Amino acid sequence: MMAEDATNGELTVGFLPLVDACLPILAREHGFAEAEGLSLRLVRDMSWATVLDRLLYGHSDAAHMVAPLAIATTLGRGRPAQPLSVPFVLGLNGNAVTMRPDLARAVNPTGGLGDPAAVGAALKAYIAASGQKLRFGVVHRYSSHNYMLRYWLAACGIRPDVDVEITTVAPPFCADALEFGEVDGICVGEPWNSVAVERGTGKIVMVTAQIWRRGVEKVLAFREPVMEARRPQAEALVRALRKAGAHFVDPANLETNAAILARAEYLDGDATLIRRAISDRLLLRQGGDLLHYPDFMFQHREAANFPWVSQAEWLYSQMVRWDGLEFDSADARKAARVFRPDVYRSALLGTGEPLPGASSKVEGSLAGPTSVSMQQGFITLENNSFFDGKPFDPVLLESYIQGQRSA
Repeated sequence: MMAEDATNGELTVGFLPLVDACLPILAREHGFAEAEGLSLRLVRDMSWATVLDRLLYGHSDAAHMVAPLAIATTLGRGRPAQPLSVPFVLGLNGNAVTMRPDLARAVNPTGGLGDPAAVGAALKAYIAASGQKLRFGVVHRYSSHNYMLRYWLAACGIRPDVDVEITTVAPPFCADALEFGEVDGICVGEPWNSVAVERGTGKIVMVTAQIWRRGVEKVLAFREPVMEARRPQAEALVRALRKAGAHFVDPANLETNAAILARAEYLDGDATLIRRAISDRLLLRQGGDLLHYPDFMFQHREAANFPWVSQAEWLYSQMVRWDGLEFDSADARKAARVFRPDVYRSALLGTGEPLPGASSKVEGSLAGPTSVSMQQGFITLENNSFFDGKPFDPVLLESYIQGQRSA
């Protein structure tokens, strides 16, 4: 079925069975979309490649998508370029690094969530001593999982693609790949880390929020021409998703929302595991105790849904770094334009929702609460640091890339 035309309020949205697909699902299930005059048709896929194909070939109007893939598609990485637009960030972080149990014990012997620097140093020593080339699974070449994993490894002196191999595994199969020994570790969103833990085939060693405290994760993506042609519906969807986010983070709604997400047409999973994830609680090892890690998933406050241009520029810096590209100022501008704070602002102006006064910021520069200038409302941003303490200033994009390559 082809996606609907611009003359009605139906939108077809593709998604993968991940907890961070929650906002489109809840916008539909709780009537937030309907209240905005929208009828959402949600289409579940099994890989990011099929989500993207469905979007590009017009079988969906919008998609739940890993953020770097929207930029890669716009720049023509791996296929003919088609410009995508991101008017809304569906969430920050929510992923974990899970390793086979013996490897997890070797690099994080004290258990718990390991310090990224300490785990990285232990992993480097393990690789040197064993002579093994470990293999890690990520969900897509152009995913935040891939870039977060590579950023962490490289900062710890481990060379991605030389000391370790990084391969692609679709999210619903990550726990299987770990169980069958095809990979030594995975970086994936929930509930798939918890599935591996429950099977006893994996231990959660770190969460990606430890690598970049406010790392951009999933986004709502449109083909740019579709978003412009259906701008009223796109803005209505932004409002509906924002309302869904407020409902999602309310502790009173945990049980109801976990049950909805667990349904066969959505995640088709265990409501208990899903409830843990959406309440920032993780079982790190089979038979262990639940650990509360605040902001493991980050779906609403601190302008979590605002598409900061600086986030897109950081993702572009990693694409250049890991694809072996040269910095290109025209491509950098195209990448930056993928994130559309103008659409977000237009959708929410006058609603009372907080709107930052700027569209870009220095990523990783805050160690504590900081009030920011606002176009509307009030926001205090909290710790958004990278684990190595190195901030990203988008004004210095080219020199930042050069500095990473020379490190």
